Amino acid sequence: MPDASARPTGGAPARPPACSRCGRVAPPGSGPFCPYCGRYLAALAWVAEPPPDGKPRPPVRPRFRYSGPPRYREVPRWGFPPLPWRGEPEAERVPALERAARIAHPLDVLLRVTAGVAVVAALAEILRYVLLVLSRADALPVGLVAFSDAAVAFGGWASLAGLVGCGVLMVLWTLRAREAAAERTGTVPARPAAAVVAGWVVPGLNLSLPGSLLAEIEHAGLDRPPAERPRPSRLLLVWWGLWGAGVVLGVVVFLWSFRSGVQAMADGVLLHAVLDLLAAATALVTVRVLRYLTALLEPARPVRRETLVAVRPPGPAADEAAPGATVAP
Repeated sequence: MPDASARPTGGAPARPPACSRCGRVAPPGSGPFCPYCGRYLAALAWVAEPPPDGKPRPPVRPRFRYSGPPRYREVPRWGFPPLPWRGEPEAERVPALERAARIAHPLDVLLRVTAGVAVVAALAEILRYVLLVLSRADALPVGLVAFSDAAVAFGGWASLAGLVGCGVLMVLWTLRAREAAAERTGTVPARPAAAVVAGWVVPGLNLSLPGSLLAEIEHAGLDRPPAERPRPSRLLLVWWGLWGAGVVLGVVVFLWSFRSGVQAMADGVLLHAVLDLLAAATALVTVRVLRYLTALLEPARPVRRETLVAVRPPGPAADEAAPGATVAP
């Protein structure tokens, strides 16, 4: 930017500058322009400055002068305790058995509710079959047919929702229970979590792997050697049979629904009723298995037995006891 300020450096009058164009010196009082060529006679100084970048400049913080350490009228009573530095305490890890117990309680309740709903669905299917048999000879009341359809729809959808909820909680409980079994035996789970989930939901695998998982949990809960082959108990074998039969029958009912014909529809109603009763029985047996395995994984409690050392006879015979005998009051 141009700087046109010109000031005298001494007490003598300032000499007019020479013209930068023609080189002549203008006479005093000729003004700021050259009388010969008309050029501006003031000295110009061009200074290059960077353009503004548009960013706000950081505020200048005032610097306070240090006046020394703080002063108190009396000895302060606050301060840090004379202890070494301690970091933040780490979050306590919840044991796997406790996490499994948290899932076992709502699963127990949901299994019982699902068993009741499945029984209702089975009764609704049986009522529908009876109405089908009666409809061959005479017309049926509209209200009774509507009630049967509503009962079948409610029982079917409610039992399906209950089975899905029980399945999700059962998978979660199995994951936590196998971790608790591994902690109890000091080993590492043989299967990853993805294999456990696949064993419950993949068709074909869900016939054998769920029973194997529960047998391994029972094996660890009974404190048997980890290298020994698990031998499932009778309760687990019964549950395994009901579970496999339910899976196979569910596939059969699904494929049967694609058949057409009056007799096929009637047989489908009976198959649905049997499937609902089988699901109710499986749910109730699962409740027993759940409680049984959860109790096995809990730490063993010390057995306390009362021992009777001696009995004090009535009367003066108590004073005649042997001096080395121990008498219990």
